[in-house]
Amino acid sequence: DQDGREFILREALKRIDQDFDYIIVDCAPSLSLITVNALSAVHGVMIPMQCEYYALEGLTQLLSTIRLVQKLFNTKLMIEGILLTMFDARTKLSVEVQQEVRKYFKERVYKSYIPRNIKLSEAPSRGQSIFEYDVRSEGAKAYAALAKEVILQNEGVNK
Repeated sequence: DQDGREFILREALKRIDQDFDYIIVDCAPSLSLITVNALSAVHGVMIPMQCEYYALEGLTQLLSTIRLVQKLFNTKLMIEGILLTMFDARTKLSVEVQQEVRKYFKERVYKSYIPRNIKLSEAPSRGQSIFEYDVRSEGAKAYAALAKEVILQNEGVNK
C-alpha cells in the first residue's frame, strides 16, 4: 500500500521528538521519496549552498521542491536559513555567489558560513566529526559559530 508513504519519517519522529531540542535530518536535495519524507516531517529547513556557480541553479530547484512539499504535505514547513559552504574569500566566484545570495535572500542567509577547509574534508575519511578530528580548525570554529547562531535564532522565536 502506497498511502501515507510520505509520512513514514514524520510518524517515527513523533515518538521521540519530545526527547530532543533539535533533530537534524540530512538528505540529498533531490526530489526522492526520502527527501519528501524528511521535508514532510520537519519544521524547518537549513539549506547548505556551496559558493559555486551551479549551486544557484540547484537552489532554485530545491526551493521548488520545498514549495511543493509545503503545498501537498507540510504547510508548517519553513526555510530556517541558507548556509553558505565551501566559501573561499580569495576567489571572486565565492564572493560573487555570497553577495548574490545575500542580496536575494537577505536575513534568511546565516551570518555564519563554512569555509573551504582541508580538515573538514579529512574528518569524514577518518570516521570522525570535525570536533573530534580537529576542534581548533577553522571548519570546527565555523560550525560552532553556526550552532550558536541557530540556537540564538530559535531562542528569539520561542520567547
